[in-house]
Amino acid sequence: MEKENPVSRAKLVSATDPDAVLATKGGAAAMAYYDNYLIDTASRVILEVEATPALFHQETVAARRMVERVQKLGVRAESLGADKAYGSGEFLAWLLEQGVQPHIPVIDRRHQTGGHFTHDHFRYAPIEDIYYCPQGKALRYRGLQRANQAYSYSATEAQCKGCSQKKLCTPGLYRKLSINWHESARQAVRELAGTPAYERSRRVRYRIEALFAELKQRMRLSRVRLRRLWNVGEQFLMAATAQNIKRLVRFLAQSPPTTQAQVG
Repeated sequence: MEKENPVSRAKLVSATDPDAVLATKGGAAAMAYYDNYLIDTASRVILEVEATPALFHQETVAARRMVERVQKLGVRAESLGADKAYGSGEFLAWLLEQGVQPHIPVIDRRHQTGGHFTHDHFRYAPIEDIYYCPQGKALRYRGLQRANQAYSYSATEAQCKGCSQKKLCTPGLYRKLSINWHESARQAVRELAGTPAYERSRRVRYRIEALFAELKQRMRLSRVRLRRLWNVGEQFLMAATAQNIKRLVRFLAQSPPTTQAQVG
C-alpha cells in the first residue's frame, strides 16, 4: 500500500515547493521544513538527521525513524530526552517497547475540563471495565475513538439527570470519558518524571538546542538553498556532518560514556 503523503493534510502548501508547509514555530509564519536531530547527550555528536515537512505530527515520525536506524548499527540508548512535542502516547509506548526510558513530558489534557471533574475523580474497575463517578454511577465502555486513539466511556442521560453533582461533573446531558489507548505507557512515563535520570536529561536539553542555534547563527542555515524534501535532507545532513567534525576528534579521545540520547 502506498504511504500517505505527509503534506496531504496540511492547510497551506507552497506552490513552488510542494513539500514545504506553513509553519509558525519559533518566529513569523513561513513555508518551512523541520530539521530533526538525534544526538548522543554526553558528546553532542549527531547520530542521525531527518528532514520533514514542518508538521507537528511529523516530529515523532522522524524520531522513530532515527532511533530505528541507529539501532540497526548497534547503538541502543538507555534513555531518550525530548520536549513535550514528542510526548504522545503512541510514541512513548513504542519507546518503552524498545527498552528505552522516555525522559519526555507527557502530552496530557486529562485535566482540561473547564473546571469540571477530571479523570482523577473517577474510579476504574478493571474486571468490569467500568469507570465509576463520585456518586457511584457507572460509565460503561462505548467504543473506539480512532481519530483520537482513545477508548470512549460514558454514563446515560437518565443516570445524570437530577444528579446533585451534575453541575460539577459536566455541562452536557451526561458525562463522557476518553481514555488514551496507551494510558498505561503514559502513566509509566509520568512516574519517571522527577527521578535523578529524568532530571539529568532535562538539564542537558540545552545541548541539542545549542546545535540548532549554531546552525542558524554560525552556519547561516536559517533558510534552505534548494527545494523539495530530498534536497533539503541533503543540506541538513551536510550541515550535521560539519558540526560533527568539530567534535569527533575530542570525543574519540575519551572513554565511551553510557549512551543517552536527545531528540529534537
